[in-house]
Amino acid sequence: MTTSPADPRERAAGRAPRRALVAGSVGNFIEWYEFGVYGFFATIIAANFFTPHGGTEIEGLVKTYASFGIAFFFRPIGAAFFGRVGDRIGRRPTLILVLLLMTGATTLIGVLPTYDTLGAAAPWLLTLLRILQGLSAGGEFGGAVSIMTEFAPPGRRGLYGAWQSFTVALGLLAGAGVAALLATVMSEESLGDWGWRLPFLATLPIGLVALWLRLRLEETPFFRAAADGETGPPPGPGAPSAAPERVADPREMAAAIVMGAARIMGWAAAGYTFLVVMPSYLQATLNATFQQALVATVVANAGFALSILPAGLLSDRIGRRPVMLTGAALVAVLAFPLLDVLQEPASSAWVQGAAVFVAGVVVGLMAGPGPAMLAEMFPTRVRYTGLGLAYAVSNAVFSGCAGLIITEVIKRTGEVDIPAYYVTVTCAVSVLALLTLRGENHRGALPEVARAGKAAETEEETPCA
Repeated sequence: MTTSPADPRERAAGRAPRRALVAGSVGNFIEWYEFGVYGFFATIIAANFFTPHGGTEIEGLVKTYASFGIAFFFRPIGAAFFGRVGDRIGRRPTLILVLLLMTGATTLIGVLPTYDTLGAAAPWLLTLLRILQGLSAGGEFGGAVSIMTEFAPPGRRGLYGAWQSFTVALGLLAGAGVAALLATVMSEESLGDWGWRLPFLATLPIGLVALWLRLRLEETPFFRAAADGETGPPPGPGAPSAAPERVADPREMAAAIVMGAARIMGWAAAGYTFLVVMPSYLQATLNATFQQALVATVVANAGFALSILPAGLLSDRIGRRPVMLTGAALVAVLAFPLLDVLQEPASSAWVQGAAVFVAGVVVGLMAGPGPAMLAEMFPTRVRYTGLGLAYAVSNAVFSGCAGLIITEVIKRTGEVDIPAYYVTVTCAVSVLALLTLRGENHRGALPEVARAGKAAETEEETPCA
């Protein structure tokens, strides 16, 4: 058999999609590992930084989740800034910069002096580091999903994009697993004194591995084609191009971002309520122990992880809309019954475990197809910015504020069903937004250019900058 000189390049090109999955996923894993750890240790962080001289547990949680929410509101700023950079200079260098910022900020939390050591400056420094994490997290999603979907083989965008959500589950599971392990092997006093720092410090070696992977990453063929001024799909096999979403000026761009945020609103709200806020809710409201709350969260995240990739693959076959609609509708219908099971003292541990597992599964139905759905809404030249902003806005409002809203409303009203009300309303809005989604977007290629009016008939392109 004769080997042509082009074969090594062809083999390298064949490995590029797999490298894109790994390099894109690992930064996302770090992001959600840290966000999970922060949520799981919320009561301990509150005691160390926000209520050093007493105060009720619920008051400390409100302050901790306020810091949590502030970081989320910087995610859209990060998405806009890094998205603009990524759409101009490339996905690869921007994702490397984002990873360095994220790893550095997370590691510094692990060495940050507490209120007892530093005084009133401690909670402000913690909040500053959370802001830096928010900026980097805002730039992570758009780049990672762009990398994954632009490298995806024909008919596999849903599956490739689902890896972004799958690493969310892996990150949350890793955070919960580490928290549960430390709570088991350490005394409560040691955990609250210094043990909580260990999961944050563990980010540094993980980040170094992620940096090595991203340095070996190639730029996507879609971005290279757009940078070279090509208007068609990049060379190579692919499906016929779908009609591009018409996002040709700032108003249309803004409308697309708002619509994208609405379509994933239920995913954002239900995901954080069931997968991150749950431990503190169970402890502060239902008097569960720290270990019981963490076990429940691990089970919920296991259900979430198991459903994501099948949901993404199914969306490649039948479309994003039916899979995501099913997930949003099921959350809205099942929220109150699932919460009733957790609140019922007579419920066995097995029944409660099944309830939180089901909650994770139905959220995964939205999270699996979600990244590919957003990528298909925006053309190459603004994809990083557009899908990143849609995701960041939705998460800033409906994820970052989930813990604060739920905890504060329960504190003021004493109504323990607030989590169910929250996810039901947000998923109902997502159902309405998803009904506007075109059913055939998953079959064609990613949109290449955005053009206004009849400009498609001319040689001049109008990118939605």
